Amino acid sequence: MSDQNRGAKRDPLLQPLTIKKLTLRNRIMSTAHACGLQKDGFPQEAYQAYHEEKAKGGIALSMFGGSSNVDIDSPNIFQQLNVGVDAIIPHLQRFSERMHAHGAALMCQITHLGRRGDPYAQDWLPAIGPSPIRETLHRAIPREMDEHDINRVVKAYGQAARRCEEGGLDGIETLASGHIIGQFLSPKTNHRTDRFGGSLDNRIRFALMVHDEIRRNVSNDFIVGMRFVVDEGNDGALSAEECIAAAQILQREGAVDFFNALYGSMDTARALSEETFPGIGSPAAPWVKAVGHFKRAVGLPVFHAAKLSDMASARFAVSEGHIDMAGLTRPQMTDPHMVAKLMRGEEERIRPCVGAGHCQSAHRPRCLHNAATGRELTVGHDIAKAEKQRDAIVIGAGPAGLEAARVLAERGHKVRVFEAGPQPGGQLLLAANGWRRDLVGIIDWRLAELEILGVQIECNRYMDAADILELDADLVILATGGVPQTAFGPGEELVLSAWDIVGRQVKPQGDVLVWDNTGRHPALLAAQTAMNEGARVQLATIDTNMGQDLVYPEIIRWHKEFTKAGLRADPHLRLTEVRKNGNRLEAVLINELTHEREKRVVDQVVVEMGTIPIDDAFAELRDRSGNDGVTDLHALKNLTPQPMARAGFELHRIGDAQASRNVHAAIYDALRLCSVC
Repeated sequence: MSDQNRGAKRDPLLQPLTIKKLTLRNRIMSTAHACGLQKDGFPQEAYQAYHEEKAKGGIALSMFGGSSNVDIDSPNIFQQLNVGVDAIIPHLQRFSERMHAHGAALMCQITHLGRRGDPYAQDWLPAIGPSPIRETLHRAIPREMDEHDINRVVKAYGQAARRCEEGGLDGIETLASGHIIGQFLSPKTNHRTDRFGGSLDNRIRFALMVHDEIRRNVSNDFIVGMRFVVDEGNDGALSAEECIAAAQILQREGAVDFFNALYGSMDTARALSEETFPGIGSPAAPWVKAVGHFKRAVGLPVFHAAKLSDMASARFAVSEGHIDMAGLTRPQMTDPHMVAKLMRGEEERIRPCVGAGHCQSAHRPRCLHNAATGRELTVGHDIAKAEKQRDAIVIGAGPAGLEAARVLAERGHKVRVFEAGPQPGGQLLLAANGWRRDLVGIIDWRLAELEILGVQIECNRYMDAADILELDADLVILATGGVPQTAFGPGEELVLSAWDIVGRQVKPQGDVLVWDNTGRHPALLAAQTAMNEGARVQLATIDTNMGQDLVYPEIIRWHKEFTKAGLRADPHLRLTEVRKNGNRLEAVLINELTHEREKRVVDQVVVEMGTIPIDDAFAELRDRSGNDGVTDLHALKNLTPQPMARAGFELHRIGDAQASRNVHAAIYDALRLCSVC
């Protein structure tokens, strides 16, 4: 065994953990989340394959089924599983077999949403809760539960646990915190005056009843835990001390075998994005010390996941005794093979989670820079070697170009990359600043991989069609990106693009109007940059809210940043004209709701309308190519080689060289095209 591998074996993260008769092979897990791959409320093929990839990659435990519903009035509102019916059992059995075959344990999170439910979803049943107190985030006003409701839900938990054990799972966890168990526990949501309200002993009664019923329906060896809040934070009512007292009662009564620790509240978008699921711009491992304080007060194993974004953070948390199992949930989406790489002594090759939150979008579990995640049944994570080596060139070293080069090199092709700018990264280098600086990991990881693969990148090399033809390659990938679109109408020659400001090409000064026509990041970055430079900024958007095209944690962060700065976005405004007004500019805006026009006199007008492709080389090359520059969409979708109409080199465009889209789309273009080239 090499010294490197011997050191890896001594890693605290690679030590086993035993709970009852279950031995987890290491200290790395994936916590429960609604991955968006359920079908008819069950974990079917795509769902199982998504988790199985982590098992192949060496994970010890996958906790699946984020917020799996135990009864009919806990509706499917964010693609949860339904553990309230026996029809799920065969799916669980197949799922368990697949995970166990790779040495990984499998558990399910079961819950009742309580007041977090939606009375207009699924079967149109009223939400229920300990008290009729509306939740800000999910908006239902619940009906106060009577003892009939309580007994029904308690029994539903027991039956759901039975189904999980019959399905071959190793265990389950219930979810307290903002769900129904936590709603009874917290004085914020429990205003009852009967035996379920008031004192802690009364408020925890429901949790004990649920877990007693679960224990009655499963064997002694079946593991039962609870995802449990250790401190409700600023918006809550449960202090760290009362959370510990509640946990000690649960432990004393034999209700649980482990705690999976959360911090904060989850009943507002801010709390959810900053406390429960802290992402980009948040400190690393923000709640580990609070969880460690909790762990030392209870005598059970403690799991935890909240921006444990890398092995170093997880290793610190485990080695210092703050936690027993490290939930690298979003990092596993970025690299489901991370444990295997750690075991091989290749920790530096783990694809880093940048915390962008794309995996929390409507497209979840898609990772911003691993386009294979959630697509295990199609493109997958393993890149097959090509039968014949090709001579490939990639023009452009932004995210799309770097991914194309990486995939082609993994295929065994000879790859050369040319970048017109002074360094690789493209527009992402402009985006990766301030609280979004971690985005640079998308570029840095690919550069490191290309160095290992022996691919050279030539920067400051603008390549026109003649230059490309001279290289005589048989595969040409144009990842040339785009240039800012500013053609809104009369006076377009007078405005600046958002990238002019963000890239420091023009200094913002005086009164600056930023008009956002995309709902993405650039306009907001430009507004923030201009404010930081001392300009007086006005922000107008064509949308209802700022950042409308973004993921909710990003939207919340931008709202918070601009609230602190005293900037608000004026909605429903379309820029129609800009004209000179002495030494200043007059911008004409029309309100999309009222069609009223308003004029604003400012010093600079900044426009964000996305990009238009840089396609000069493509236009000149396509007639010389064997496929006329056409990327056959059906072949692309089906992951089959592209058809060639005649002899000649193969030519394709990817990323923003085709159309203005996000980083994930650009990387997915490269992955699925180049994986079969």
